[in-house]
Amino acid sequence: MTTTSPPLPPPRAGTHPPLPEALAAPRHSLVTRAGERLAWYGDGVGSGRPLVLVHSINAAPSSFEVKPLFDQYRGQRPVYSLDLPGFGHADRPVGPYSAERYAAALVDFLEQVVKQPADLLALSLSGEFAARAALLAPGCIASLALLSPTGFGARQPFGPRIGRPLHRFLSLPFVGAPAYALVSSRPSITYYLGKSFVGEAPPALIDYAYATSHQPGARHAPLMFLSMQLFTRDAPERLYGALPADLPVLAVADRDPYVTFERLAGFVAAHPNWHYETLAPHLGLPQWERLPALAAALDRFWAGRP
Repeated sequence: MTTTSPPLPPPRAGTHPPLPEALAAPRHSLVTRAGERLAWYGDGVGSGRPLVLVHSINAAPSSFEVKPLFDQYRGQRPVYSLDLPGFGHADRPVGPYSAERYAAALVDFLEQVVKQPADLLALSLSGEFAARAALLAPGCIASLALLSPTGFGARQPFGPRIGRPLHRFLSLPFVGAPAYALVSSRPSITYYLGKSFVGEAPPALIDYAYATSHQPGARHAPLMFLSMQLFTRDAPERLYGALPADLPVLAVADRDPYVTFERLAGFVAAHPNWHYETLAPHLGLPQWERLPALAAALDRFWAGRP
């Protein structure tokens, strides 16, 4: 299934471009128990187990990243997509941002909105948050699907002894603001998104990434991401390996310019509840370039036929 959106209007000088809806579905808000407001889209038409989609973490993520999957499954089953705090239509405070708070926000959403076990699909670093959520509230999650999950590379993210001073440095107005302005410029977004596609990055995805990255407060969460403090060291042991042995998990990973997977195949081989698909060729966003193959793999996985 191919999805298209009209291009966004160019912004006037000195103004923030308008942020339209990422999905053609009702948008709602949820204030978490930590007082953070996330935004979520939902389509309750259809039957069966709910599907919850979670975007990645980078300079300009939002629910638009999972639009092909939302459109694929709406009408077949209840589908939800989240804008996590700091991104999209959610609040964008200065902080705090942490892996623990993002996982707790996912649990709050599952418990207060979905209210039944759901299939949770998360992109990249959000896969670590999803695993944390499954450890916090295992009864809320029926399965995990992780697209290009982080934590399986040969190199470890550096720890807080480096990350905290780096974040303080990046938070200085004369450092963080111009640095973020550079990485969120249209040429930069076009370049970095282009690295995640075998073919051309969809113009609508570039337009929305540019718009969401130019909202008030847009730099705060990405600067925490750039300081590496949202990553978990030893994630295979501390997060993924601690998941219940009866929780089905699907990892989809081929190549990715920002994530490596040297430890993934060995980890899956040692954990019978894990399944691994490459769905080559793609560079981290198979929902855009390999949607029919991804949907078929997901359907097999959810039906218990990996």
